[in-house]
Order: sequence, then C-alpha cells, then structure tokens
Amino acid sequence: MEIHFTKLQGNGNDFILIDEFEHVVIPDEMKGQFAACYCDRRFGIGADGVIFLSRSEKSNLKMRILQPDESEAEMCGNGIRCLARYAFDAGYVKESCTVETPAGEIGVAMGYSEDGFAATVAMTPPKFDRKEIPATGTGEYKEHIGDYDVYAVNTGVPHAVIVVPAVDAVDIEAVAPAIRRHPTFEKGANVNFVERTGDNSIRIRTFERGVEEETLSCGTGATASAAVVHRLGLTGDVVNVETRGGPLVISLKDGGARMEGPATTVFTGIIPF
Repeated sequence: MEIHFTKLQGNGNDFILIDEFEHVVIPDEMKGQFAACYCDRRFGIGADGVIFLSRSEKSNLKMRILQPDESEAEMCGNGIRCLARYAFDAGYVKESCTVETPAGEIGVAMGYSEDGFAATVAMTPPKFDRKEIPATGTGEYKEHIGDYDVYAVNTGVPHAVIVVPAVDAVDIEAVAPAIRRHPTFEKGANVNFVERTGDNSIRIRTFERGVEEETLSCGTGATASAAVVHRLGLTGDVVNVETRGGPLVISLKDGGARMEGPATTVFTGIIPF
C-alpha cells in the first residue's frame, strides 16, 4: 500500500494534504493518529496539520483538518487556501468554489497572476458574543488575564486577541498557554498578539490551539485580529496583516470578512506501507 500526499503552505503555515476525492485513504478512526505521526517534524513529514480533501453532498469540496494533537479544527484560513490551490491544480474546481467545513460552507475565489496563485476566502463572519465563541458569561468578551486585556472572537474557531505595543517583546511560549487554556474558554482558544503598525496595518503573532506552539501564520487568527482592532476603532475596513510568514489582507464589511493570500505547493511524495 502507498499513500500519496502533497505538502503545501500558506504564509509558512504548512499542511500535508491527503486526496480522498475518489475514495477514503485514511479511515476516520485513524485520521487523528495519522496527523500526530506525520506532522512530527523529526520523525514524520512535518506540518501544522493534515488536510483531508473529499467530496461533499452540498458543496463543491469538503475539508477536514486534523492537528498534531489529534484534534480536529473547525476551520483554517491558510489551510483552505492550500486546499483550493490543490483542487484548482487537480481540475476539481475552477475559479470559484464552495467548501464544506465543520464551521459552515465557505466560498473561495482563486487563480493565478504574475505574482503566483492567490485565493480570496469568504471567512465565517466574526462572532463576538461569548456564547458563540464559546466562552463563559454573557455579552462580548473582555477579560484581564495576567498582565493583558484579552478580547475574543470566533472566526471559524475561537481566538483570543491581545493588543500590545510590540509583538516581538512578548515571550509567547511562556505567556500564551495560560490564555489558551483559560477556564473562560470552553473549548480553548488560539492566542494572537497584535501590534498596530499603521492606520490600516497590524503585525501579529499567533499561538495555535491543537498545534500547541506558535505558527508562522494563522488565517483565522489574522481575521480575528483584524476584526478586533477594527471593532476597537483602530483601523478601517481593510486591514493589512503582517504575519511572521508573510502578508494577508482582511476586508471587513457588512459584518462579514474576506481574507486574501497566497498558497504554494512545496512537494509531493509517497508514504510506503
């Protein structure tokens, strides 16, 4: 038996993609174990998660993402761009498609230009109410945790957002885990530190739930960070977000959010069994 895979990355947020469009490759009960094994950067292929692409009864495609800790993420902004890149190149979709995810149906527009492949994703509308994050209590989320004022929003997955003077001054590996697992977050949360760098620009660093460390980029985190600073009146409707892996553009209008960014195929391979 051989398992064919494709390695892709969006702004340095990297994924192993398993094509199950025609048939199941990894049984559902083994998908978590597969992710834990092959996301390992020393004993496996190395990735922030495994994307399983399959057919959908209601959308053009279906995406599931299993993380290194064997948990399943509801949505992933960089991951869905990688899935779109693969599906576009494989001829499964054309310039636009819909993708079924646990967070709902997501629309994607994509294509190539002189700068390479890029996709614009109609993200899950930001949800600020605690019940929808989910978090304990009522109303919008703002808590003082440790030394920080923490805001929270759900952009497909729960995110904590902290505005700081300089993101590079934060010891994320020391600070973020306590916020990520704070008891007010009923399912945990990704943690984003945000530095305002201009009238419509921010720099962020993200500690991801499920990966349990800082990643080079997080699409839902960029969307969450832009949504919070916009709600605080710190930016306009279009926010340029600089992640450690590169730039993303987040557009916030009429309660919705769109994310534009690249996706790159790194290599393909075969896992022998």
